[in-house]
Amino acid sequence: MVSDAPVPLLSHGPPETVLDPEPDDVRAALAAAAASDEVADALAEACARWPDSLEAWAGLGETLESSGAAAALAYAAFRTGYHRGLDRLRASGWRGSGYVRWVHGPNRGFLRALSGLQRVAARIGETGEAERCELFLMQLDPGWPPPDAVTSPDNDI
Repeated sequence: MVSDAPVPLLSHGPPETVLDPEPDDVRAALAAAAASDEVADALAEACARWPDSLEAWAGLGETLESSGAAAALAYAAFRTGYHRGLDRLRASGWRGSGYVRWVHGPNRGFLRALSGLQRVAARIGETGEAERCELFLMQLDPGWPPPDAVTSPDNDI
């Protein structure tokens, strides 16, 4: 039997989760990696040293994607960042729904990884995965993509 009772909604909307920022030593290593002549290698080392760093995985995926490396390598980096991000979101209180917005800097590594996974999945013909990622991005941040989001290596959206 279907009820006629209204569905109660929270007056402030869905809950919002904000991840903790990357530790200072990780941020320093990522800055050094960006300035390195071997960016991909330096980012891969950061991923190995701090495997839960979402910024490292997103950066590695973006670097591999923009360098013309095999799509599978970028896909693997983005997928790892995405799954590590889900783990961190759950540890931060996210329960599978609610916002994870770009406006909060610590969320950007996860959103970059998810966006990269969407792009590379589309490029390799994994249409269903690309569509799921695109929908998930819009559910997490209804304003996706924000104007200042780096959603591709060339800033194309």
